[in-house]
Amino acid sequence: MIKSEIKNAKQKPTYGRTSNVLIVGNDTQTTGLILKILARKAIRGIVVNDRTTAIGVLEKNSCDAVFTSDKIAHSAKTAALAQLQNTFNLLAEIKMNLPELPVVIIADAHKPDANSILPTAVKAINAGCCDFLIKPLDNKKIELLLDTIIPNHKVSTQVAADESIHNIYSIIGRSSKLIQTISIAEKIAPTSVPVLISGESGTGKELISYLVHHKSKRSNAPYIRVNCAALSDSLLESELFGHEKGAFTGACSQRKGRFEMAHGGTLLLDEISETPIKFQSKLLRILEQQDFERVGGNENIKVNVRVISTTNKNLLQEVRLGRFRQDLYWRLSGARLIIPPLRERAEDIQDLIWHFINIYAKQKQRRITKIDPAMLNIFTKYHWPGNIRQLKNVVVTSLFLGTGDVLSLSDASWLFDEIQPLEQTIKNEIKPDAQIEKQQIDPNLAGIKLKQVERKAILDTLDQTDGNQRKAAEILGISDRTLRDKIHKYRNQECLQPV
Repeated sequence: MIKSEIKNAKQKPTYGRTSNVLIVGNDTQTTGLILKILARKAIRGIVVNDRTTAIGVLEKNSCDAVFTSDKIAHSAKTAALAQLQNTFNLLAEIKMNLPELPVVIIADAHKPDANSILPTAVKAINAGCCDFLIKPLDNKKIELLLDTIIPNHKVSTQVAADESIHNIYSIIGRSSKLIQTISIAEKIAPTSVPVLISGESGTGKELISYLVHHKSKRSNAPYIRVNCAALSDSLLESELFGHEKGAFTGACSQRKGRFEMAHGGTLLLDEISETPIKFQSKLLRILEQQDFERVGGNENIKVNVRVISTTNKNLLQEVRLGRFRQDLYWRLSGARLIIPPLRERAEDIQDLIWHFINIYAKQKQRRITKIDPAMLNIFTKYHWPGNIRQLKNVVVTSLFLGTGDVLSLSDASWLFDEIQPLEQTIKNEIKPDAQIEKQQIDPNLAGIKLKQVERKAILDTLDQTDGNQRKAAEILGISDRTLRDKIHKYRNQECLQPV
C-alpha cells in the first residue's frame, strides 16, 4: 500500500458506538426532559408507552439503560398503585433476561403516598433497580447518573456499523498498521475472491472477517461461521456439508451443512490450519467446483459461497512441515490480510482501554474519568501475548476490583504474579537510570539516606522473588498495597535522583 493511500485512510472521520436508552412511560414532560439530556450527550433515546412494547424492543435490539416513568392523575391513588406494580413487573422481567442492564425508576413523591416512597425505593433497589429518582428531576443528577451507567468516552473508531439500534461491529484504534489493514480489507470486500486472514490469537481476525462481508455485495446474504478447531474430524465433514437421514448413528433427519446455509453469502472457516489433511482434499474440491454431496447422500448440491479463512499459524510453514496442503493454501489465499499484534500497535491501547470502559463500566456502575498514567505506561511497554482479548480481561478486572474515578492496575496487580514480563516491567519502572544504577551503596548504612536504603531493599527483594510482588511484600513485612504505593512513589518522586 503506498503512502498516499495510508494518508488518505487516516483522514477518514472517526466515530464511536452510539449508545441507546429505552424510555418507558406516558409522562411527556419527563420523557422530553430526558430526551434533551440524551441529545446533548449524543445518546439515542427510544420511547415506548407500555411494558409489552418495551420487552419487544429489548429482545430485538441492544440498549444500554432503561428509564421508566408514568404520569398518573393525583386523585387516582388506586391507579397509581397499579402503575407502580406494572413498573415492578417490568423491572423483574428485565432482570430475568438482562440482569446487568441498568434500570432507573422515576416516581412522584406525592403519589400514591409520600410516606410510602422510601420503602418503595428500598424495594426497587433490592429488586435490582439501578437508581430511584423522585420528581421533580434534577438535570445535573441525571447527567451524572448517565455518565456512570452509560460511559461515553470518545475513542478513535476506524470503522463501525449499526443496524437499527443494534451495533454490529466497531474496530477501534488509530495506528497506521491497523489503518492499512482496514484499507486493504475494504478494497477487496466488493470482490468474491477468497480471503485468508492471518494473525495471533486475540487480534480481531473475526472482526475483520465480518467487515469484509459487511462491505461486500453479499452483505444481505448469510454470514456463517464454523470453528474448525472445535470440531472433531468426524463432525467437521457433517457440519460443513450436512448429512442425510440415517447416514450414521444419531442422524435422525436430514441436516443442511454450513456451506449450504451460506449459499449466496459468506462462510468463515475459523482456524483453518486445524483441519486434518484428509479433510483438506475434500475442502479443496468444493472450493474449486462449488458443489458437494451431503454425508450419506448422492445428490449433487451447487452453492455460491465466498470463503474467508483465519489462522493464528504461519500456513506456509505448515505447508513445509506437511501439515497443510499447498494447493489448498493457494486456493484460500486469493487475497491475504495480516492483523498486526497489539505489541506493534501501542498507540491503539488507550483507545481500546476507553472502549472497554464504555462497555463494562455500567455493570460496575463505576464512573471513570481518568486512566492512571503509570498503568498506561506499563501497558504500552508490555508485549501482550493474548493481544486485545488479554487487554480486555485486564481492563475489566481492574475496573471491577478497583474503586474511585481513576482506573489503576494497583487493585488488580495480584493477577499478574505469574506473568514475569509484566512484573519485570513494573520493577523497571522504579529502577534509577543507568548512572544511578552504577552507584553502589556501602554495606555500612551510616550516612545513607533512608529513602535510598528503602528503594534498594525493595529492588533487591523483587530480584530475589523474580518480580513477584506478593512474595516481596511478605519478605519485607509490609502489605501488598503498601508495596504498590511505594513502587508508585518511587516511580514519580524525585527520591530516585542522585544524592
